[in-house]
Amino acid sequence: MRIVWSLQKAMAREVYTVAGEENGWSPPTVKTLLKRLVDKGYLQTTTVGNGFVYRPSRSALASLRSAADTLRSNAIEGTTGPLLQHMVQSSSLSSDDLDELQQLIADKKKQLAQESKPQAKKSAKRSKSSRNQGSGK
Repeated sequence: MRIVWSLQKAMAREVYTVAGEENGWSPPTVKTLLKRLVDKGYLQTTTVGNGFVYRPSRSALASLRSAADTLRSNAIEGTTGPLLQHMVQSSSLSSDDLDELQQLIADKKKQLAQESKPQAKKSAKRSKSSRNQGSGK
């Protein structure tokens, strides 16, 4: 996918060449992968002569967001934080990227604080009510 995303559209022979140079893959291996990507809807093909032109069905960002959503939904409870920490540590992020992440974290903290306030008030009311009932009032 990365090869086709970077080229935007690519003849099969171009993909074979790049995949062979970068990964040492043979043309039959690349053909199999391209067919699977077409079958899964990630790539679209157009026949040109006796070859194919491949185009991504969606942008790289849309596809990666979808993959990230799948990863997050399949994560075991309690592993999302460490997974995100690993991604931040192992990624090359710009100063702007880090600023945006800090803002997202600050916004998420505010949201969590607001969500916990009504629960705290309900708990306080319940415990006050329980104390009043226990004392005969």
